[in-house]
Amino acid sequence: MKKLLYFLFHRSVFVALSLCAQLAALFFMVFLFSEYTEIFYWCCILTSVAAALAIINSRMEPGYKIVWLIVILPFPVFGSVLYLLTGGGRIPESSQKRMRWILEKSAEALQEDFKADDLLPLGGDAASQARYLERCAACPAYTNTETEYFSLGDLAFPRMLEELKKAERYIFLEYFIIQPGVFWDSILAVLEEKAAQGVEIRLIYDDFGCMFTLPRDYDQQLAQKGIQCRVFNRFVPVMTLRLNNRDHRKMMIVDGRAGFTGGINLADEYVNVRERFGRWKDSVIFLEGNAVWSMTVMFLTMWDYCCGWNEAFERFRPPASPVRPWTGYVQPYTDTPLDYELVAQSVYLNMIAKARNYIYITTPYLIIDVATNNALCRAAKSGLDVRIITPHIPDKRYVFEVTRAHYPPLLDAGVKIYEYSPGFIHAKNFVVDDRFATVGTVNLDYRSLFLHFENGVWLCEAPCIQDIRKDFLQTLQLCQPVSLRSFKHLNVLLQLYRSILRVFAPLM
Repeated sequence: MKKLLYFLFHRSVFVALSLCAQLAALFFMVFLFSEYTEIFYWCCILTSVAAALAIINSRMEPGYKIVWLIVILPFPVFGSVLYLLTGGGRIPESSQKRMRWILEKSAEALQEDFKADDLLPLGGDAASQARYLERCAACPAYTNTETEYFSLGDLAFPRMLEELKKAERYIFLEYFIIQPGVFWDSILAVLEEKAAQGVEIRLIYDDFGCMFTLPRDYDQQLAQKGIQCRVFNRFVPVMTLRLNNRDHRKMMIVDGRAGFTGGINLADEYVNVRERFGRWKDSVIFLEGNAVWSMTVMFLTMWDYCCGWNEAFERFRPPASPVRPWTGYVQPYTDTPLDYELVAQSVYLNMIAKARNYIYITTPYLIIDVATNNALCRAAKSGLDVRIITPHIPDKRYVFEVTRAHYPPLLDAGVKIYEYSPGFIHAKNFVVDDRFATVGTVNLDYRSLFLHFENGVWLCEAPCIQDIRKDFLQTLQLCQPVSLRSFKHLNVLLQLYRSILRVFAPLM
């Protein structure tokens, strides 16, 4: 009974009911007006034509264009009104302007670190990738940064606690999901202890990501413990595309000296304390040295965006790091949906295009756009060893089906796909030719590539690249290969279901 009452009165229920009521009211209003007002009907027809032309000529990703055209053209009255109501994918100018100003401030703080041409001795491929991230995302490439790759969240957990306990000035955390349990409670205990010692603690979490894991007033509860907290994009039950823009980044920064990022959120399943969907496999990368300053600026820009502040970033700059032996190049990067620069997708496509021997990818979702599909197929057809690992046990069944719907063209081109048998693989890694790799938060799906705030770390000839490659090959031993033959005799209804899901994949 308690569980039933909790479910019935949970805010997600009120949000869902509110959105359904708005859709029903919209449908009823449109039907009523179009039934009795011929002028209204023809106005909607003209609006739908105008909307279709605007969509076709927009800079919107082709997948979104298809979905909106399918909604608008068969249902011109309802579809056109829905398109106008949600903004049709257009980010408000005020949000774009605010983010542009913050990014300019970020670029100014990091300008002296822009040295992409230093990578030229490693080849044009390396330098051009670093140059792109500097120019289009204001994210410099660094040396003098130790990197350590963790193949499981379980392995990263104790190291995260160890680094938090070393904090002397500040701790910054930014996560999509936080859930009370062994993992988060252990971290929270350290944060409270450090706050009592005068260490500045700041936390950002996403409201939608934590809708089922935290109470609505959790930020106020943390404030009482001495922890500054901001909730990203409060989930308001009003039909608007703004609901889609979530903060999917995952960062832990200590004194601008040490930083963690990767796939794990702060919940027990990510470190296998709690079992969900079988064995959970994720990845984390730890940085120590110069590159962590870039991550610190990333966090501070988001903090300013959430608070409306104009903070002096320089006061958080750490002392100069001790000189280390050769560490390769380490380039933390971030991506925002509030501009037209598809940074994360460009990182992935550049790595695919510049591969000469192999491309190894782990991703929880394989819901790819046309450009990524074509790039992977071209690489495989050119004779490269292209392998992708996805989960065998899904976290969301419909997403799993649309992931499988994307297999056949890739398999037909020679891409090898494997499903992780023990459970759910949540890592988002690329490793190419033993030279380049990226570890971060960016899934191979429309939400991560086009709608979410994301982050990652691009690596060039860093020693940990060998560990990422080794982890991939070891994980293959726990996977089952997917064959094209298995798709030849699928149930007709399942094929239809997957086809429909694939069309609407951009909205998932």
